[in-house]
Amino acid sequence: MTKTLHPLDFTEKPLDAMTAEAKAFYEDIRKRRTVREFSGRDVPREIIEHAILAAGTAPSGANHQPWYFTVIGKGPLRTKLRAAAEAEEKAFYESKASAEWLEALEPLGTDDHKPYIEIAPWIICVFAQRRGGVTVSENRKNYYVNESVGIACGMLLTALHRSGLVTLTHTPNPMTFMSELCGRPKDEKPYMLIVAGYPAEGATVPEHALIKKSLSDISDFIA
Repeated sequence: MTKTLHPLDFTEKPLDAMTAEAKAFYEDIRKRRTVREFSGRDVPREIIEHAILAAGTAPSGANHQPWYFTVIGKGPLRTKLRAAAEAEEKAFYESKASAEWLEALEPLGTDDHKPYIEIAPWIICVFAQRRGGVTVSENRKNYYVNESVGIACGMLLTALHRSGLVTLTHTPNPMTFMSELCGRPKDEKPYMLIVAGYPAEGATVPEHALIKKSLSDISDFIA
């Protein structure tokens, strides 16, 4: 493939504006929370579509964009999805998870009950593609798949938050039920299930989830 270059679409901002925007973004994103109590209020499909479009701009290995998003609205498939997810979680809590892992989860109050899968207006099932390419017609090996899809999911969660919604990420292991219920091919790996919508009235979050490490805890600056 011939390398073709295009001018970068970039407009420099004044430093004071950059600083203000950086601070404003932090003040907004620091309010993002994982929520387990959802309202059944409808959310326009267009909001979800634009959040996915934003996720699709994420950097990826060789620009292959190795992700696929299956979005499930309200319907009978939700009941099957919830039953499958709860069965996997029940096995996790009863026999798969170590005592140390369960102890770490205890302050969050998580368990195998997932009523929000049927309540929230949208469920986004994320898949990682092992093969693909820059266009959907290609069948090449994809590179840095987990890293690429992880970045895209982070951007998706941020876009959903910025649009005014709350989310929950669910990553049971294994997640083969997602592939089966969504009709995805075997060469795609189920990666994450994202619940999106409005919080239920009176929704709460565990105090444990409010603890965030400081800047000095998570970074240093080297001259």
